[in-house]
Amino acid sequence: MTLGNGIGDGYLSASLRRLGLVVGGSLSRGLDVRLDAGASVEDIAVGSFVTVQGRRQRYFGVVTDLELRAVDDSLRHFPPVRGTAESADGLITDVMAGTMAYGQLSVMPSMTAPTEGSGMAASEAAKTIPEHFAPVYAASQADIDAVFSVQRETAFALGSPQGMEAASVRLDLEELAKRSVGVFGASGSGKTFLARMLLAGLVKDGDAVSLVFDMESEYGWQGQDNDRRRQVKGLKQLFPSRVVTFTLDEASSRRRGITPDGVVRIGYDEIEPADIEVLRDLLNLSEVAAATAWNLERHYGSGQWLRSFLPLSGADVGELANEIGVNLAALQTLHRRLSAWGRFGFLADQGEGSGSAGGIIENLQHGNHVVLEFGQYGRNTAAYVLVSNLLTRRIHETWVRRKELADGGQGDEPRPLVIFIEEAHKFLTPEVASQTIFGSIARELRKYNVTLMIVDQRPSGIDSEVMSQLGTRLSCALNDDRDMNAVLMGARDAGQLRGVLSRLDGKQQALVFGHAVPMPVVVRPRDYDESFYADMAIAGAPAGLASLAENDADRMQREIDELFPPE
Repeated sequence: MTLGNGIGDGYLSASLRRLGLVVGGSLSRGLDVRLDAGASVEDIAVGSFVTVQGRRQRYFGVVTDLELRAVDDSLRHFPPVRGTAESADGLITDVMAGTMAYGQLSVMPSMTAPTEGSGMAASEAAKTIPEHFAPVYAASQADIDAVFSVQRETAFALGSPQGMEAASVRLDLEELAKRSVGVFGASGSGKTFLARMLLAGLVKDGDAVSLVFDMESEYGWQGQDNDRRRQVKGLKQLFPSRVVTFTLDEASSRRRGITPDGVVRIGYDEIEPADIEVLRDLLNLSEVAAATAWNLERHYGSGQWLRSFLPLSGADVGELANEIGVNLAALQTLHRRLSAWGRFGFLADQGEGSGSAGGIIENLQHGNHVVLEFGQYGRNTAAYVLVSNLLTRRIHETWVRRKELADGGQGDEPRPLVIFIEEAHKFLTPEVASQTIFGSIARELRKYNVTLMIVDQRPSGIDSEVMSQLGTRLSCALNDDRDMNAVLMGARDAGQLRGVLSRLDGKQQALVFGHAVPMPVVVRPRDYDESFYADMAIAGAPAGLASLAENDADRMQREIDELFPPE
């Protein structure tokens, strides 16, 4: 008999390690697998990838729980005394192990592949379960390839599955970018490195462009590996010709020895009352105080209200409250909170076209990935939320307009765009998710070729509707039950996956499930090191794009030689 993935019985018996037999279970609860006498429960970890050979098809699943069972419950009360292998007690223990007492696995079947001649459809999500006594095997690289088969040459090597260090799980990043993505994990769990790896893969893949709001200056030129106390390469070092860096804080960039490609200036005329409502909690504004911004816009006009309001003195604010009929205390509170923005060096009377949203949009439209570093302003959450929401709104408006023109036959489709935000719960709480542009993007399901990659350590703070729209989720270890429940919200087999998620290692391990993977899998992400850098090198660039594979120094020298050829 030959399996649908080309693996025959000979392969099964020769290369796969048998673990046990199916003795019970259900599709919703999972399969009960009794371990063979020669298989030790100590050699199997929750999250391990296994296969089950049914009569008509092969099942691929994940171990979700481990259990010790006994045929006779009296063994609980009168267990044999463990001795040496040569002693009578030791002999009794060895005889009972695997017969009277045995280990049992809970396995969640996720995918099936038909056996040859079965007449069944190709690989698909499991809708049935195997018969009693179907043999269960530890998975091999061939099984990983069969399930996570990615035909594109640009398939991204994410890492190795649980307990299979030599194997590799590969992702199709084009599919990943089609829906919004969530990367979660407690502080220090490795979610930043995981997110940086995915971004690097998107840059190399070339199908989508990304806009990275770099709160901690970790993704542009270089980042910090706190565990190893070393600097690691950022996206600009890895892809100098494909990544453009902007900054809100030029002084911070220069102190770090970095020369950004552009400096962003946000104009007071670009800030709208909707931006103030998003910041209501961060600015400690009442609902009435935040709403007075709309009265100010009606009074002064769109684009003029903030620039006209901030210079007012205390007496002027009182007169204005009477004039426009708003609560004086609310207007005074709004004035005090917004006056503190005078310390934001990135704010100007008017936005500079090449240095604000216009310059970022131009680069994105030309296929460049953009990293916006916040410098010192990354430590001010209000500044981070203000700038990210404002720029994203402008960019999203451009993508919507271009998509509508393309649908009407008046232009080309806009490039797929992935917008990357950290501290996502600041933008997507239940109270403000409906008001932020990020909430709108999450609910649109890529209607306008724009998706999100959100990174957060508090997924429970994100609106449940937004969480339900995330296509793919990658979660490192989480410490809070509410956060684990939020990550698994709406997921198939969430109850079984919770046990897997709760037992992840504290660092460098992630549960990956959703749209971009055929079944849930526990992965140890690959190291972000020289080997990864080498894999990210762009080879075989087509004519006319050769400079993409060059570093800045090589490209500069080539251009000098073309202008001033040697004699």
